[in-house]
Amino acid sequence: MSRAASVAMRGAVVLVLVLGIALPAIAYEKVIAGLSQNRISITASFGGSELLIFGAVKRQAPIPSGPPLQVAISVAGPSERVVVRRKERRFGIWVNSEAVEIDLAPSFYAVATSVPFSEVLSPEEDAKHKVSIEQAVRWLSAPEGVADPEAFTEALIRIRSKAGLYQLAEGVVQVTDQTLFRTRISLPANLTEGDYWARIFLTRGGRVVDVFQTSIPVRKVGLERWIFTLAHEQPLIYGLMSLALAICAGWLASAVFRYIRS
Repeated sequence: MSRAASVAMRGAVVLVLVLGIALPAIAYEKVIAGLSQNRISITASFGGSELLIFGAVKRQAPIPSGPPLQVAISVAGPSERVVVRRKERRFGIWVNSEAVEIDLAPSFYAVATSVPFSEVLSPEEDAKHKVSIEQAVRWLSAPEGVADPEAFTEALIRIRSKAGLYQLAEGVVQVTDQTLFRTRISLPANLTEGDYWARIFLTRGGRVVDVFQTSIPVRKVGLERWIFTLAHEQPLIYGLMSLALAICAGWLASAVFRYIRS
């Protein structure tokens, strides 16, 4: 090996070592987060809940210069297929005319940001990470034979937003010194049972720096759990018990009515 080649190789090794040490120190920012509830129990008296999400940013170097740190937080319930139908008035009555099956529609979806959403994530990053409500509700394959399929998605989002199942809260994530953050997300009473996923995005200049993800089990407990299991696993027994309960309730109401009249 020539002297020039040896010097070049040594220089390359030194450059790799310098970059390996310097780059993480400059760009390393990682989310450390926690939740006020790691599990949500649905009981007979469940009327909704509030989820506190908080955390900090771990660094190995001073805060980078340039665009300030922003935070976006999403909480998504189990996804399911949903059929959206369009109704038209024909001959004086409303009838279903067209229907579109949306492949992925979260039963619950909430997004909270530290500033307006457009300042937190660029459209490219949003399309990559599926953060906005419009990106979370989507098809795996485009429906055929429908003139305006996007109208069905917009209708689903509008209906679930009015019901409190889809939420967009801009500017509610409190960020302190580009290091600490916290926010609260309201969970409605009509939650679907399953695993919910909370995601936390750190961004700078609209680009994602780091992502943290954790699951939140939502389960029915107590009498609610027993009735749900009985109805789905032993429907015959559940039906007979419901019939017997209805007969007993009717007889009791009749007895009380006769007693009052006498």
